[in-house]
Amino acid sequence: MPTVRFFAAAAEAAGTNTVVVDAATLGELRDALVEEHGEGFSRVLDRCSILVEGHRTDDRETPLSPTMLVDVLPPFAGG
Repeated sequence: MPTVRFFAAAAEAAGTNTVVVDAATLGELRDALVEEHGEGFSRVLDRCSILVEGHRTDDRETPLSPTMLVDVLPPFAGG
């Protein structure tokens, strides 16, 4: 099962920094996260970048394997 790491506002919305999710595709993973963490989390997730093994993707069909690492990164402000 892929490991998901949440950062900053995504971690706050999820109430945790890391979860393990049983999902075969990125779409399944996103759906499972929203089901588990609710609509407030969904609004945050919609603004986040998703990295699968360090590569950004929005493709819901991206295949996931049990050993993969998925990072959920909210937009960052700098200055």
